[in-house]
Amino acid sequence: MINIEDFKKVEIVVGKILSAEKVPETDKLLKLSVDLGEISPRQIVSGISLYFPDCSVLVGKKCMFVANLETRVIRGLESHGMILAVSTEDGKFSLLEPNGEIPIGAHAK
Repeated sequence: MINIEDFKKVEIVVGKILSAEKVPETDKLLKLSVDLGEISPRQIVSGISLYFPDCSVLVGKKCMFVANLETRVIRGLESHGMILAVSTEDGKFSLLEPNGEIPIGAHAK
């Protein structure tokens, strides 16, 4: 369990996926370029490839991202955040997406 002060440290932001490509020689990894409303896009590596055989369907989607994680190197690629999603034991999967009216860069409250 974490307390509310710990939870308040998590920066959850609306981002738009600008590009998505499969990471070579991996089954699960996608390399995303994401606009979080900052000066330049961020690279985020995520293990969601199995749910998106055609990763081009992700381009243009607005999703929720954790923006203040420490940079992590995954298969030699720097990842500067995390996309938020949910899954179930029976294989259901969904990205967390805001409604269309919420702008890129908006922070969860």
